[in-house]
Amino acid sequence: MWTEENNKLVKTFKFKNFIEAFGFMTKVAIVAEKMDHHPEWSNVYNKVVIQLCTHDAGDIITDKDKALAQAIDQFAN
Repeated sequence: MWTEENNKLVKTFKFKNFIEAFGFMTKVAIVAEKMDHHPEWSNVYNKVVIQLCTHDAGDIITDKDKALAQAIDQFAN
């Protein structure tokens, strides 16, 4: 579940291993580039933490963030 923290949508994803986590990040990167909306994220081994906000709108959550979050969730299954 995405949570709102400090004007950002935040979610942590856990995978079996690093390869699965990195594969997930690759899929997200392709969609984010197509949407021209890029996440703030980090990866340590099997965990990926994603934070979304719209910098151009003053670092707040917008519909662009919600749309990207929805797209990201499709890859997490």
